[in-house]
Amino acid sequence: MEVHVQYQKMMTSDALTQLLMKKLEGLEQKYSWLIKANVLFKTENDKTGEGKICEIELSAPGPRIFAKSDTDDFEKSMSKTIDDLKRQLEKRQATFSTH
Repeated sequence: MEVHVQYQKMMTSDALTQLLMKKLEGLEQKYSWLIKANVLFKTENDKTGEGKICEIELSAPGPRIFAKSDTDDFEKSMSKTIDDLKRQLEKRQATFSTH
């Protein structure tokens, strides 16, 4: 799977990128039909103390799969986003197996 990572309004982070790649590897092993992942980390000014956003868009057969999370920490945002993607991927996998 091809992975594109972008950082918007923040410094790039090798540690964050490595953690992301490890998590995406797990998805790729379980769902071999994934083609590409576009990942965006960005910060926004948020009065609630959140504003650390992680967006992931996956290219796969059928419509694109997208998830986004906004928490007070990039690692939490990434974990929530990947959990959302896992749910969507399980649903997509179920539609493949019924046909």
